[in-house]
Amino acid sequence: MRDAVSGGALTEVTFYVLLALCQPRHGYAVMQFVESETGGRLTLGAGTLYGALNALEDRGWIARYGTETDRRKEYVITDAGRQAAERELSRLHALVSTAEKILGGAK
Repeated sequence: MRDAVSGGALTEVTFYVLLALCQPRHGYAVMQFVESETGGRLTLGAGTLYGALNALEDRGWIARYGTETDRRKEYVITDAGRQAAERELSRLHALVSTAEKILGGAK
């Protein structure tokens, strides 16, 4: 995962996965969320998704949800993951604000 840990930008995939997991979801539901929320512009393959889930879990940004006996593994965002998503949202707001000043806003 190429996301910068020390305050840098998150990848778009990481940001959308964190947003998807603001409520518990299994992998396929995360894929559907991302595709739906981006109007089909971004679709995740299984390898990309499960690589991202593993990396996010290793970072402590998401955690497994439910019991180990559940057939599908569900995940949910942690406090640390929510903080990372909120930092990214602030970064994106600053980026858009700068772009609007320079370009004159959306036409």
